[in-house]
Amino acid sequence: MLLNSRVLGHGHFLPAKVLENNDFVNFIDTSDEWIYSRTGIKQRHIALENELTSDLAVKASQKALDSANLKSDDIDCIILATTTPDETFPSTATKVQTQLKMRNIPSFDVQAVCSGFIYSLQIADSLIKCQKAKNILVIGAETLSKIVDWKDRRTCVLFGDGAGAIILGKSKGFCGIMSTKLYSDGSWHDSLFSDGGPSINQKVGKIRMNGKDIFKQAVNKLTEATNEALSECNLDVKDINWFIPHQANQRIISSTAKKIGLGEDKTISTVRYHANTSAASIPLALSSSIENGKIKSNDILALCAIGGGLTWGSCILKL
Repeated sequence: MLLNSRVLGHGHFLPAKVLENNDFVNFIDTSDEWIYSRTGIKQRHIALENELTSDLAVKASQKALDSANLKSDDIDCIILATTTPDETFPSTATKVQTQLKMRNIPSFDVQAVCSGFIYSLQIADSLIKCQKAKNILVIGAETLSKIVDWKDRRTCVLFGDGAGAIILGKSKGFCGIMSTKLYSDGSWHDSLFSDGGPSINQKVGKIRMNGKDIFKQAVNKLTEATNEALSECNLDVKDINWFIPHQANQRIISSTAKKIGLGEDKTISTVRYHANTSAASIPLALSSSIENGKIKSNDILALCAIGGGLTWGSCILKL
């Protein structure tokens, strides 16, 4: 029987500090109505100065371990998707590994910006299917508040901090990850990027974005990727129980769902409360929706994301 990788446990964590739309009026020219009408965002969680990406990742991971009823010794690989690592090196995944008291296992970061979690799922799924690992901790964690330009009202209102994690384990049967599709096109670099880096100017840099470019590319590319993933596992849009797109903004979420042929009643949206948390957005939405009982065992989920690069991808997953 075919060896698959399925979700054994899940967890998520959000910093305690909350920044609401009305708080922005104290330092930029904007309003709650302006932000919400354009993005669907009402609030975002913000990490404290001494609260690191690894801290958020560890807390989400511990919840995932508890959910799966597993211990640290049961994990044989960690994959952490992040755009905001604690340091240039080493990988933030190795810091998570140390804090979780895991030893002598591969741990590494994946940098595909908002698509990082989808990229990580394909890597983890491949490792399990080729029997190089049994239980893999897959994390999306970000502290984007540390790289936003708080004077740029076009971007600073869009992003938040958080972490989500799942544990993938081997399973024999028709469940788990059914299909993944990954893509990139570097010619769209200038649409979404950070204006700093160790090689280019030895700075962290701030987020720069052309919102119109991203919107146009996101809806088309996410729709195409989702349809291709469905086709690969011989499923139809009617088979989807829940659509979980990257939580960039509500306009992209709604437009993509509509183009795919899904209604709001089958679309998971947490952007109102979390804002755009990049690689953390899908695992955050997934974990919180399982926790509140919306997503249930055996549901078929369609995940998709697009981010700087441009990178994008999709995943069909049976819980």
